[in-house]
Amino acid sequence: MRIRNAMTALGLVATLASAGYASTAAAAPAATANSATETIKTFDGDYGVTTDNGFQLPAIPIQKVKPQFRRQIVEYNTDEAEGTIIVNTRERHLYYILGNGEAMRYGIGVGKQGFSWSGTAYVAWKQEWPNWHPPKEMAVRRPEIAKYVEGGMNPGLSNPLGARAMYLYNEKGQDTLFRLHGTPEWASIGTAASSGCIRLINQDVIDLYSRVLPGRSTKVVVIQ
Repeated sequence: MRIRNAMTALGLVATLASAGYASTAAAAPAATANSATETIKTFDGDYGVTTDNGFQLPAIPIQKVKPQFRRQIVEYNTDEAEGTIIVNTRERHLYYILGNGEAMRYGIGVGKQGFSWSGTAYVAWKQEWPNWHPPKEMAVRRPEIAKYVEGGMNPGLSNPLGARAMYLYNEKGQDTLFRLHGTPEWASIGTAASSGCIRLINQDVIDLYSRVLPGRSTKVVVIQ
């Protein structure tokens, strides 16, 4: 599998005013050219039934997921530091930089047109089996979820944030309201269907979560 790309990080574009998302992420510095080439290792066997914190995640019918969106280690050349997360929304890929010219690559679902952004942030904190609090503006569009704005939706297999969530803040320490999170909707991976956040298969977000150490050193670069 050969994928060649040249990615340039843009300043944050906050196009989510109508969706209730804050335009608080930092402008991105220039990113160095990088490329993903050969697949080194795949993890197709890791998508079975998974018991986690008392919840039983169903198996993913992985053969129905396009090969490019399944978790794999790939060759990846970049000047970004080990532990950096690079999100390429056009490719529908998230790269966790392993160092030595390699990255763990995950398939993702991204924000639909008008609910997307680019720039840099960092993972301020993370949570296993999070509650979901939709923004008020989303509840206006979808009245059926209004009851969760204040009280939140409890953790569970149908929670839109899935098994894990990582919360992105800007350089000023302000919540961008964007998340890296799991999803029960595995078929949405590879599509633009979310309200701006980056979603991963639950088995994949558990793996990514285990690698991420919250703090300003965990840089996230999002590229449109």
